[in-house]
Amino acid sequence: MSRVLIRVLWLTLISGLSLQGCTPPKPVRLGAPIEGFSHTSAAINRFSVNGGGGPNLAPYGYGGGQMCCASLPVKWHPGLTVVVEWVKDPDPYASANWPPLGTDGYRAAYKLHAAKYTHHRAVVPVAQYEDLGIVYVHFLPCNQVAVSAGTTYPGRPDYPFHFPQKMQEPATCPQP
Repeated sequence: MSRVLIRVLWLTLISGLSLQGCTPPKPVRLGAPIEGFSHTSAAINRFSVNGGGGPNLAPYGYGGGQMCCASLPVKWHPGLTVVVEWVKDPDPYASANWPPLGTDGYRAAYKLHAAKYTHHRAVVPVAQYEDLGIVYVHFLPCNQVAVSAGTTYPGRPDYPFHFPQKMQEPATCPQP
């Protein structure tokens, strides 16, 4: 072989090996969309999962669409938890008796009402999943929360939780 051909083959080999280092690594974490369910008579005015926002939830309601995003591992591992924070309105229908919208009376009533909102934070285990999918957050009585993040969804037999849509608050809640 000629020296030129050997050099071309050598450069091709070196170039090919160097390009292998350019292959992007598989992600360890991804941003997953968030949806929520309120299984109580309270409204969830806003919530987040690991800092990513979730939609507002009406009493006994399903969240109005997906919000972005909760950062989670692509593969589930034992001990996986997320931080869920939320603001709860315990009396979401109070505005039915307020003065007309846009008036000083309405603003005053809203200010008094909003002062009764409660703020919560919980570190919640994530149900086991094979592949990362939509993050579903269930708000339950006594400020309890359940979280799943797989490719199955509520209503399917393989979904990890089967909560009734409407759950009543007990007279007293267990102390944490």
